[in-house]
Amino acid sequence: MASAVSLRSAVALAGRFPVLAGVDFDVARGDVALVYGPNGAGKTSLLRVCAGLLAVTDGAAEVLGHDLRTDRRTVRRSVALLGHATFLYEDLTVAEQVAFSARAFHRPKAAATEALARMGLERRAGVQVARLSAGQRRRVALACVIARDAELWLLDEPHAGLDAANRDVVDELIRERAASGGTVVLASHELDRARAVAGRSFAIAGGRVQEDARVA
Repeated sequence: MASAVSLRSAVALAGRFPVLAGVDFDVARGDVALVYGPNGAGKTSLLRVCAGLLAVTDGAAEVLGHDLRTDRRTVRRSVALLGHATFLYEDLTVAEQVAFSARAFHRPKAAATEALARMGLERRAGVQVARLSAGQRRRVALACVIARDAELWLLDEPHAGLDAANRDVVDELIRERAASGGTVVLASHELDRARAVAGRSFAIAGGRVQEDARVA
């Protein structure tokens, strides 16, 4: 099966510090891959590389057929990243924020409406983002991911700040995305929950990745 993500001896820097130190990482299209490790191990940096937001300075890196060494902007049109920070616009309403995300990916208005419903946000559609709780903001950010319908989902601690019911919704969304041919890479500290939805698992430490044979 074709690779969605293929990194070979990939190096990425934060200043002069190597946040990825020669990473080999392969995820096939349609896979759900878990990346786990201690804080500062490089999980978020790996996701940012895959999203085309952090440059690869050495080695090889290809995501969805795009060479990140020569062009890391183009891949952003096919990727949806959920980060620790939601990067929502405070002055927009919930509905406006999700609609904005859908339009940015040339998705129809119905995609935003469906995403709001999926995350149970219809009753808050007219509420300004600035007035939302942390958990509600997380749900809006997830709705933005859903509305974009990107080929590759990159989810950084997707269950953080959510109650049990919405954590279950996230798990269901991940399974559906893979079943429909999409690819998901998630970074998580909640290993039991994340392993239940992941087909492959990778440990990361010191900016290096190793597949976990116990789960793969």
